[in-house]
Amino acid sequence: MPESWVNLAERVGSDLHVDLSDPGSRRAVLIRALRDAVREERLAPGTRLPPYRSLAADLGLARNTVADAYAELVAEGWLTARQGSGTWVAERAAPPRRTRQPKPAPARPAAPAYNLRQGAPEAASFPRTAWLAAARRAWGAAPDDAFGPGDPRGRIELRRALTDYLARARGVRVAPERIVVCSGFAHALRLLFDGSRGAGGGVLRGPFGVESYGLGFHREILEGSGVRTVPLDLDEQGAMIGQLTEGPRVRGVLLTPAHQFPTGGPLHPARRAAVVDWARTSGGLVIEDDYDGEFRYDREPVGAVQGLDPERVVYLGSVSKSLSPAVRIGWMVLPEPLVDGVLAAKGEREAWASILDQLTLADFIASGQYDRHIRRMRQRYRRRRDQLVTTLAERAPHITATGIAAGLHAVLRLPPGTEASVVKAASWQGIALDGLAAFRHPRAATSAGDGLVIGYSTPAEHAYGAAVEALVRALPPSDAAFDVPSR
Repeated sequence: MPESWVNLAERVGSDLHVDLSDPGSRRAVLIRALRDAVREERLAPGTRLPPYRSLAADLGLARNTVADAYAELVAEGWLTARQGSGTWVAERAAPPRRTRQPKPAPARPAAPAYNLRQGAPEAASFPRTAWLAAARRAWGAAPDDAFGPGDPRGRIELRRALTDYLARARGVRVAPERIVVCSGFAHALRLLFDGSRGAGGGVLRGPFGVESYGLGFHREILEGSGVRTVPLDLDEQGAMIGQLTEGPRVRGVLLTPAHQFPTGGPLHPARRAAVVDWARTSGGLVIEDDYDGEFRYDREPVGAVQGLDPERVVYLGSVSKSLSPAVRIGWMVLPEPLVDGVLAAKGEREAWASILDQLTLADFIASGQYDRHIRRMRQRYRRRRDQLVTTLAERAPHITATGIAAGLHAVLRLPPGTEASVVKAASWQGIALDGLAAFRHPRAATSAGDGLVIGYSTPAEHAYGAAVEALVRALPPSDAAFDVPSR
């Protein structure tokens, strides 16, 4: 076993402790131990170190191990080597002495044991093997120009693959020339509203209608661009489209028609037709956020509103829910008059989605792997949804889950006035989740009531059952039960 002490008494006045007990290669452990000795001033600047042969003998190490360690520390600046006179601790300016104790770092809350927040697919389900195979095929077949500056619209291979897929799976009417690839939904909003000219200088102007419940950072993008957002109330048929003509005049509306976020449920067919009619007669525009349209369980597929009128609807999608937000690829299906403006906003050297990832996704879709992945995840998420609903029926029958016919989350309806306390109780159970109120527009006229937004796609498979059990423990008792309309 190597020794831990080196006799440097004649040089530094005492023995030097070199801890070699850490795991790892002997070279790496020795480098770290000597570096720590210098940093902690146990080896003072100007101290001469023993020849590497002597240190190797003291520590029971190979000579080359110690010689390599010395050379590495010389290269890093911790030591200096003088020809013919050995190796020394480098002279350096002493760090300033602190005159007062540093303030302790603020305590960070422990990471939650269970993540039931909405918005992310199960990370472990990413199809790594199929994705790598698609990358090999796509990169091997890619033309030379794929490795050049690129087209701001996105790679033609991906736009063609999306054209076929969106027409078949989502009922989108599109040609590759109408698609602009971006890095996600938020990026698409910034291209539409921010442009390259600052607030108010984007392709689209406001004010804009939005659903009274939705993601706050989407509203912030619009309002940060000088676009005032006008909330539309929600009921069991989705956004109340009639309010577009009753309130302040708006130039467009942002909707989640396939599965309203977060309350759930599709936009009623009559309202889908009504919003397109409104856009035609007013000259307005509909922005369709199709964030999880592929995931449906107890209903027929709901096609895209864009199919009703491609010239009045901007269709936005991404792979953040279907594959992973780490892939950073989304798409915009644009009316013809908007294409040039969006490309100008994107610029010739904008931070686009990776060309290599675009090629990979194109192959992944064209080869059928994307469809297979969607089917597999649809089955898995349906089982999770069913487990949640079954557990509630058995353990908390007074709590109703709504918005569960599609998507990756459910809303658990709570007794009035209990939402904040239940969210706190969930945190005590180690659960990260959001209350329904967190998604309400600050100027919304009506409330959707108290509730929890439960993302059942996020936890790892092995942790999901325990997460549901912990959730049930945080729910209010049955004596607070109440009736809610089902959706």
